[in-house]
Amino acid sequence: MRVATVLHHPVRPVPSYRSTLFTPSPPKMKTLRFSFSHRSTKFKVLAAKKQLPELRSWKQKQDGENLLSRDQKAEAGFDLGWLPAFPHVLIASMSNFLFGYHIGVMNGPIVSIAKELGFEGNPILEGLVVSIFIAGAFVGSISSGSLADKLGCRRTFQIDTIPLILGAIISAQAHSLDEMLWGRFLVGLGIGVNTVLVPIYISEVAPTKYRGSLGTLCQVGTCLGIITSLFLGIPAEDDPHWWRTMLYIASLPGFILALGMQFTVESPRWLCKGGMLNDAKAVIANLWGESEINKAIEEFQLVIKKDGSDLDSQWSELLEEPHSRVALIGGALFLLQQFAGINGVLYFSSLTFQDVGITDGALASLLVGVTNFAGALCASYLMDKEGRQKLLIGSYLGMAISMLLVVGAISLPLDEDFSHNLSILGTLFYIFMFAIGAGPVTGLVIPEISSNRTRGKIMGFSFSVHWSLPFAGKFSRIRKEKVCNFLVGLFFLDLVETFGVAPVYAGFGGVSLLSALFAYYFIVETKGRSLEEIEMSLNANSTPGNK
Repeated sequence: MRVATVLHHPVRPVPSYRSTLFTPSPPKMKTLRFSFSHRSTKFKVLAAKKQLPELRSWKQKQDGENLLSRDQKAEAGFDLGWLPAFPHVLIASMSNFLFGYHIGVMNGPIVSIAKELGFEGNPILEGLVVSIFIAGAFVGSISSGSLADKLGCRRTFQIDTIPLILGAIISAQAHSLDEMLWGRFLVGLGIGVNTVLVPIYISEVAPTKYRGSLGTLCQVGTCLGIITSLFLGIPAEDDPHWWRTMLYIASLPGFILALGMQFTVESPRWLCKGGMLNDAKAVIANLWGESEINKAIEEFQLVIKKDGSDLDSQWSELLEEPHSRVALIGGALFLLQQFAGINGVLYFSSLTFQDVGITDGALASLLVGVTNFAGALCASYLMDKEGRQKLLIGSYLGMAISMLLVVGAISLPLDEDFSHNLSILGTLFYIFMFAIGAGPVTGLVIPEISSNRTRGKIMGFSFSVHWSLPFAGKFSRIRKEKVCNFLVGLFFLDLVETFGVAPVYAGFGGVSLLSALFAYYFIVETKGRSLEEIEMSLNANSTPGNK
């Protein structure tokens, strides 16, 4: 899950036992429903002439239940079906708020930190303070799947707050470079686990009908974290020690997350897989409504029967179909997201803002943050209306068009003021379109198309691709500029020096078009379908004989 970052300086690294229920034994309440029901969306996967007998009979029974309940759902005219799950999703999204906050917290104060800790003017050490965060995130993403499989999402969230809190406090109290590095590594470790865990948790506890909209809270939380760190960083310009206060503040959301997760529910799918059937039924009744219990449990058990009931999967299973195909799609989505140029655009956008007279880095960052936040809100509204595939395709096409605008502004003989304004328009439009689809959909769709058994491992692998690209980029070479964004550092700056900005931006537009084609041919639509229905469809198409 990716967002546009702040711009105060050159952009820094950016870029899833028994449950304690949210309300033990609550009074039974009627959940208001929409006056219409979703029609199943057909997957654009390899055509299957035959389906598994279990899948056919299960889908026929499900269609019958949908017809019986349609009139009942039409009686309610106001939609609050998302509300029971919202507090649980909101608390989990506090992890993304922390992610956004830590993206921005080092953006301005790195100069003051370097001066106070004695490595001012050393670009290698300044870069190391920033990049060690990514090293920790890479390790965290790889380990998160196994932790979630064995302990469940709730306990993993709570355990993960330990490195988040300790890392923030150690960094805030640091009086040497070593202490700062250890603190930033621990924070990265916690962020790496959480970025994998949050999409998994939301996809498994959210009602099918609202899974997309609730899933975009990841993006919204990250945007709010970035904006918060931006405003809290304003006093750092006058107070060289303010960075310590900012890092102490970073520990507070960790405490809120640890306490809040004590009152949230565990994933009903994990509970059912672990044999805690009554707990799973209670969660479903609380979040989805009592009418969904029998159908949901039947779906869970049907999938568990095929996948196996043991909680932990093996990494070697990702080499088998259909898991290998999903893992490759997940890794490719993050790969294309990186090379579509979000970090390169942000790196040069600060110069673009300066060309039109916006010399205040904080104001430029605010414009980017507000644009990103507006895009995330639009994605929340559109995700369950238009579907994931349409948003992803439209997002990348919009990013390609915006790159065309910027290339035209740079290359064509236009009036200088008009050219600068066109560059600003293209840059903000790019960020907005990224926030609508390429940012939130990438992290949302991967757990949706993953199997219940290997969801944690596939998400861990996909996010390791997400983190490994920047990590390799930074250490591929050490540049002599001030701390430059090492997500850009692999190829971008050398390409700009060799070919110029316009050809590189045109290349970003080309990758965006390629990403749109990839989404069209390889991403299946998941809107309005339960995770079990998606998994059974994929399994049916990967069964020998289905060609």
